[in-house]
Amino acid sequence: MVFSTLFFLFTYFPIVLLLHSITPLKYRNAVLLVVNLFFYGWKRPVYLLIMFASIGIDYVHGILVERAKADGNDRRARRFVAQSVVFNLLLLGFFKYWDFIAGSLHAVGLGFMPVLGLELPVGISFYTFQTMSYTIDVYRGDAKAQRNIVNFGTFVTLFPQLIAGPILKYKDLADQIDERDYPVERFAAGTQIFVVGLAKKVLLANNLGALWEAYKAMPVSQLTTLGAWLGVLAFAFQLYFDFSGYSDMAVGLGRMLGFEFLGNFNYPYLAKSITDFWRRWHISLSSWFRDYLYIPLGGSRVGKGRLVFNLMVVWGATGIWHGANWNFLLWGLYYGVLLVLEKVVWGKSLERLPGWVRHGYTLLLVMVGWALFSLENFAQLGPYLGAMFGLAGAGGADGATLYYLRSYLPMFLIAGVAATPLGKHLWYKFPERAQKIACPLLMLAGLLLSTAYLVDGTYNPFLYFQF
Repeated sequence: MVFSTLFFLFTYFPIVLLLHSITPLKYRNAVLLVVNLFFYGWKRPVYLLIMFASIGIDYVHGILVERAKADGNDRRARRFVAQSVVFNLLLLGFFKYWDFIAGSLHAVGLGFMPVLGLELPVGISFYTFQTMSYTIDVYRGDAKAQRNIVNFGTFVTLFPQLIAGPILKYKDLADQIDERDYPVERFAAGTQIFVVGLAKKVLLANNLGALWEAYKAMPVSQLTTLGAWLGVLAFAFQLYFDFSGYSDMAVGLGRMLGFEFLGNFNYPYLAKSITDFWRRWHISLSSWFRDYLYIPLGGSRVGKGRLVFNLMVVWGATGIWHGANWNFLLWGLYYGVLLVLEKVVWGKSLERLPGWVRHGYTLLLVMVGWALFSLENFAQLGPYLGAMFGLAGAGGADGATLYYLRSYLPMFLIAGVAATPLGKHLWYKFPERAQKIACPLLMLAGLLLSTAYLVDGTYNPFLYFQF
């Protein structure tokens, strides 16, 4: 799917832009809908049936919810919202969690659910959440029901962010779906954002991911403490540049088509608490769970016992959203516990500590979290965590570890700087005239280098495609 996606972006997107630009304004959404469906159904055309069902059912339920609200029948409106939400959750649950539940039951001798071996529809976790937001927004009065099914289908299938986010809320995009403008400045800015995202993914994430793969495959008997931390650090940077890179590419492509998507990352590795980290990482998912689960449960304006319950429910759901495996649930609950501790136990004490201590505390816990996230095999997870803290493995360091450290140190330094706003601050120190000359040259260099790496390389996974 990775090469299909990149092939589409590089081969078809210029054609899409041309068709989009020469199409009369009132037909542009129709063109986008056709392109979106072609993109989504390229590899597995049968999964277009799921997309059509999702579009049709949520489109109808949005209108039913609005009519019930207009008639003053809140009970009926809530019932229609519930039907829409249940449909989307059942759709997501069947394809994503059926085999996980069946396999878990088989493991304890309960074989009444067959393992179906279905391939997960790409992006299903993203677009089901988007369509759920639609009927909820209509019920809350945050958006009007979309009467044009082509426009609604365009929202659901918008290909720049369809398969790996950011998650779009209908209320944030409703006006743009119906009407948007196309200034040249927005197109130019979109091009720059796209190239930056591509470079982050190809030049940084892919190279650091190769080091993580080496340590992930290493027998624990050969794993040193320094090596275990190097591996997790490589994964932390790989995941960040992979996912934030794809999000940048989606934002850039959206701008070229006249859309303004909200940013999905805000330098999360600069966070000084776990709460702060999750305000900066995968912002669209965090805000979705806040708006549509945490606040309806009562949010933080409740007693301590209920607050703990709300946080654990939200973070259990956040964990299992990421994947159908026990390690993802454990990862989500791990963050739930940390956030409970920050909000209920040591939050105020943490705020009084020096900034560098809070930053170190956050990075340490985030690195442990990434080990939980990345190692799906529990038989591997325990020994790897043990090696990280010197309780297992082959000691502190060895020749292979020092070789990897020397080889990847320049890449780690570049990644560390790129994960901060330092480059942006330095850029704006240059005179505006110099920026105008250097910007297109840097964009061209980034595009050429990324293309060369893609042509030459074999390791190009988009990590969030699996979600």
